[in-house]
Amino acid sequence: MLHTFYPGEYLNSAYEIDFEKLYKEGYRGVIFDIDNTLVRHGAPADARARRLFAHLKELGFTCCLLSNNKEPRVRMFNQKIQVHYIFKAHKPRTASYKKAMQMMQTDTDNTLFVGDQIFTDIWGANLAGIRTILVKPIHPKEEIQIVLKRIPEKWVLYHYRKQLKRMAKEKQLLK
Repeated sequence: MLHTFYPGEYLNSAYEIDFEKLYKEGYRGVIFDIDNTLVRHGAPADARARRLFAHLKELGFTCCLLSNNKEPRVRMFNQKIQVHYIFKAHKPRTASYKKAMQMMQTDTDNTLFVGDQIFTDIWGANLAGIRTILVKPIHPKEEIQIVLKRIPEKWVLYHYRKQLKRMAKEKQLLK
């Protein structure tokens, strides 16, 4: 049951992902959440975000922003980076993840998702069959509905880490 919420990977930041390695592995599309994944909640694309998307485009990736926010927020963030975007995505529903792949002309085998929330971002991408990378939130200040979701997220992450340790032990025993 909990496995539906587990990310494929859990990293400190979207900015430490080895996108060169992922491109060599065959990934061609990246779907990103915006707020607290790439920038603080409500912030425009900063220099770091602009550099990331320029680098992804250089590598050959196609990108899409997938946000539950309204269009003005998503459009404002996208002004400086110019990628595909979907607003009012209704994550974790899978329809928007599938639409993002259509827009990028990718599929579940060569697309990955990067986000900071388990119960919207990661769960939806998992349900859509997309590889997931959960990142730690950029800033602790969040809307109350997100703060409340962080409480059960800690429980899921506890069990996720426990499973990773168990798998590492089993791997060692097989050697």
